Amino acid sequence: MPSSSARADVTRSAVLAFIGGSGPTSRADLARELDVSPALITQHTRQLIADGLLVELDHSPSSGGRPARLLGLVADAGRAIGVKVVADHITVVEVGIDGTVVRSATEPFDAASGTATTRLAERLRAFIGGGDGAPLLGVGVGVPGNVEEQAVGTVDSTQLGWQRVPLGEALRRELDLPVLVENNVNALAIAEALHGQARGHENVLVLTIGTGVGAGLVADGRVLLGRSGGAGEIGHVPVEEDGPLCQCGGHGCLEALVSQEALVHRAREQRVIGRDAGIAVLRSLADAGDCGAQQLFSHAGHLLGRVLAGVVNVLDPEIVIILGEGVESWRHWSFGFEPAFRAGLIPRNRAVPVAVETWQDDRWAQGAASLVLSTPFDDQGRSGEQGRLVRERLGVARSVAPGESGGAK
Repeated sequence: MPSSSARADVTRSAVLAFIGGSGPTSRADLARELDVSPALITQHTRQLIADGLLVELDHSPSSGGRPARLLGLVADAGRAIGVKVVADHITVVEVGIDGTVVRSATEPFDAASGTATTRLAERLRAFIGGGDGAPLLGVGVGVPGNVEEQAVGTVDSTQLGWQRVPLGEALRRELDLPVLVENNVNALAIAEALHGQARGHENVLVLTIGTGVGAGLVADGRVLLGRSGGAGEIGHVPVEEDGPLCQCGGHGCLEALVSQEALVHRAREQRVIGRDAGIAVLRSLADAGDCGAQQLFSHAGHLLGRVLAGVVNVLDPEIVIILGEGVESWRHWSFGFEPAFRAGLIPRNRAVPVAVETWQDDRWAQGAASLVLSTPFDDQGRSGEQGRLVRERLGVARSVAPGESGGAK
C-alpha cells in the first residue's frame, strides 16, 4: 500500500497543476476532477493556502444553495528551471508554480566535451538571467542514465559518455541555486502524472522510444526508482541472445534492436538508405510508401510490442503512455506493435489503453522542472538538503537554524 504522505505529495501537486491549467476552481470541482474525496481536498487546499500557494477568490455563480468559493494560484509564489540533457543538445524551460511553461530554449551541446558541466552551467546562467518576476526556486535536470540521488546528482550515463560525473555538485557551485538531478524518463513520468494523460491514474507505465528506449513506472502514485535509481530500463531487456552489441555492453537488448541508431544501421545494411543518411531520411521514405523502410519500423514495433506486453503483465498499469522522438514515425511502428502487444497480454490486461503523445522536448524539460515544484510536498525526503533549500525559498519551510544559510550547498 502507498504511504499516506506519498499520496499527499501527488494530490497537492495535482491541485496546483489543475488550477494552473484550468483557472480558478472550486473545492468540489477539484475533488471531482482529481477523483479525491472532498474532505481530502479541503485538507490539502487548506495547507496550500497556509503555504502561500493558493488564495481564496470570489464566490462562483450558483443556481441554488450556497455559492462555492473559488481557489486560484498565487501568481508570484515561485518559478523553476528545468533542463533536458542529451548527447548533442539541451532544452531548457522556465515554468510557473503550476508547471506551465513560460519560455523555453534549445541549444547545441557536446556532452562528450571535457568542459561539458561548465558549459552547461554557463548556458543555464544565461537562460536564468533572461527571466524576471517570481522568485526562482531551483533547477531540475533530467539526464539519460542512472542518478545516485536527486539531491546528490552524480550521473552514470552511457548515452552521454559520463561516469561518476558530479553534475549536481558542479551546477550548485556554479549557479548558487538548489539543484535536483534525476533520470530523464523518471522526471518525465512526474510531469505526465501532474500535467499529462497520466493525471488521475495511480498506476502508469510511461515508455519512451527514440535515441534509446526507457520507461518510467508510477505505482500507487509514486515513481519507482529501484535500489540504485535505475528502475525502468526496459531498453535493456534481452531479446536476441546473439543480437547486436548494445551500448550497455550486452548483446541483443531491445534498445540495440529498435533505437533510432539501430534502425538506421539496419537500413544502411539493407541499402534502404545511403551510407550518410539518417533517421529523417528513413522516416521520409516510409511516409512516401517505401516498403523496405516501412518494414523496418513495423519489425521494430513488433519487438517493442512483445517486450512491452510482458512488462504490462508484470506491472498491471492502468494506462501505457508512449512518447519520445520515435513517435514521429509511430504510424509505421504501429502496424507491428498493435498485434504483437495485444497478443502478448494476459486476458485481464488486453483492454489496457495505450496513449501515444506527440513528442516535444519541452515536456521532458518540464518533467525536470517538476522535480523542483514537487519538493514543497516531499514528506519522503527524496529531495534531501536541496528540497529544504527549495522550501526555504518558497517560504514554507521551518525557520533556518542559527548558523545555517539559505543558499545552495
